[in-house]
Amino acid sequence: MGRWLIASAWPYINYIPHLGTMIGSVLSADVIARYLRMKGEEVLFVSGSDEHGTPIEVEAVKRGIDPKMLTDENHIKVKNLFKEWGISFDNYTRTENEVHKNFVREFYMEIYNRGYIFTQEMTLPYCLHCRRFLPDRFVIGTCPYCNYPDARGDQCDKCGRLLEPSLLKNPRCAICGSKPVWRKSKHWFFDLPKLTDRLKDYILNNPNLPENARNTSLRMLEEGLKPRSLTRDNKWGIPAPFPGAEGKTIYVWMEAVLGYISATIEYFLNKGDPEGWKKYWLEPSTRSVFFIAKDNIPFHTIIFPALLIASGRGYVLPWRVDSVEYLIFEGQKFSKSRRIGVWIDEALKVLPADYWRFVLISIRPETKDSNFTWDIFISTINSILNDTIGNFIHRTLKLIERNFDSKIPPQYSLNEKDKRLLENLKNIFSEVTQLMDSFKLREALNKIVEIARLGNKYLNEEAPWELVRKDKTRAATVLHIAVRLVKALCILLAPFIPFSTDRLWNILGYPDSVHQHKWYEAIEDIPEGQSIIKPEPLFRKVSKEDLMNLIRRREKTTVDIKTFEKLDIRVGKILHVEKVPKSNKLLKLIIDLGGFSKQAIAGIGKHYHPEELIGKKVVVLTNIKPKVINGILSEVMVLAACDKDNISLLTIDREIPEGSKVR
Repeated sequence: MGRWLIASAWPYINYIPHLGTMIGSVLSADVIARYLRMKGEEVLFVSGSDEHGTPIEVEAVKRGIDPKMLTDENHIKVKNLFKEWGISFDNYTRTENEVHKNFVREFYMEIYNRGYIFTQEMTLPYCLHCRRFLPDRFVIGTCPYCNYPDARGDQCDKCGRLLEPSLLKNPRCAICGSKPVWRKSKHWFFDLPKLTDRLKDYILNNPNLPENARNTSLRMLEEGLKPRSLTRDNKWGIPAPFPGAEGKTIYVWMEAVLGYISATIEYFLNKGDPEGWKKYWLEPSTRSVFFIAKDNIPFHTIIFPALLIASGRGYVLPWRVDSVEYLIFEGQKFSKSRRIGVWIDEALKVLPADYWRFVLISIRPETKDSNFTWDIFISTINSILNDTIGNFIHRTLKLIERNFDSKIPPQYSLNEKDKRLLENLKNIFSEVTQLMDSFKLREALNKIVEIARLGNKYLNEEAPWELVRKDKTRAATVLHIAVRLVKALCILLAPFIPFSTDRLWNILGYPDSVHQHKWYEAIEDIPEGQSIIKPEPLFRKVSKEDLMNLIRRREKTTVDIKTFEKLDIRVGKILHVEKVPKSNKLLKLIIDLGGFSKQAIAGIGKHYHPEELIGKKVVVLTNIKPKVINGILSEVMVLAACDKDNISLLTIDREIPEGSKVR
């Protein structure tokens, strides 16, 4: 029995993950973890919510809430959604926990003391109004490549080019909209070049790395490694432990990869075995597999191994970094801001998790990018999951119910066709096992479907519904062999569609869970005389019309109380008003929301003079995406009542402090 650490990339918790995140890491890792457990291997499956860093801090500042309030809410949502998707984590944790924070600080002090960390001054954008240095995502401006006006300081959402704040045209603070100045700031760096030779040896002598991971890593080594910044001027994150680093936090990417170790430590601490984690991280026999998308390759094949080596503690290096290509949606990149794609909470409102799991693995982008389309989704469900797999299973079980009193019929003498079919089953089982051991999940799933195709062909040729009238012994043998194929399908599909296979396992007459059984049982016989439960179809067809109706219902604009509670509406006091140049209806408002101010561009200039608005308390929607209007950033929305001719700002009828929430 081998020991395996299975880890999926930590989803960044500023938003609900989408389908690309699921297939790129979480779902693929779950399939392998379930498979290895069924093989009898010792498996620990870990991941967690990545909570620190600039995007979350930006979002929290815009909402006027503490970042932890935001991540607390999202962590619970995502953790529950993963359960609904059937993800079998042994420990799904979070970076905002004391085990992780303490481990990260201790780890970096170890490599600091070993001489792998040095300091250097950097020139960074600084906001005079907010009185803070601005990390990359705190700066927005015009993209120098495509002229998109809302590009972030790290990347342009429109053209996808990687950026730095200094490259942006007309840069402005993402919080207050003012133009930043440039100031020097001292930061701590990881001396990555020192480890070049050790890393090259690791990459060249690791045969388990996929081609894209190997090629990306070698290219980086050939181009020459550069020191990596360890610290940021963020307030939200793990405080840097280095002497003189007060006010600095550890860069989110440089702490999140250490979460694989801290999640293991936390798991064993919770079990009352504080030393148990060491066998997964310090014993060379452990195989650690990390499921990621290709954009995370450098952090898992270069930076993470380098950190482990630099510690000097003899940590096990990644045995395999399973890096898939991208899943795209209807020919476009998934985008939260542009609402392109399907998010995992929305998906479950359309169809149960097993439908999504099956389709996503069937198009898993193992060697090149895959395109998710609704046509592919519908076709895969209807022709493969329902018509091929579901149809074979249901017709076999219904024939047993009708003709053999719902009991598994006995198997009598086998003819050559029967023997060939059972031999084919063994061969497919071996091929599937080999493919799973090679992490080729897509091919493995396609190979499993062949069992159902063989079963349908066998039933069509043998016609047991006719045999029962003239040769019931032969009909019993045919259906016994067919139900053996059903059992094989149930076990082999269990890692892929865990809910449906558990249902099927119980229908076959087993009282426990299929996930408690062993992989090799797929080719073992099924007891004759075992009673089956009344079979019901496992799957159903989906029409494009039905699917579109479900999607439209999902997107209906009716609002319940939970939806309303997501709106952050607050009382604000107007501090300053001025007309927007070249516009006769736009006014720029600076609004105090209780300890911080926001800017709004409102089309009320024909209804209000600037001077009559000063000091007025209004109702403001704060958690909306900022928008540039006439070249000026509008961060919040002032609420008003209106009819065809008039606009009236919503105000309050008694004294309430600025920042008070409207409920």
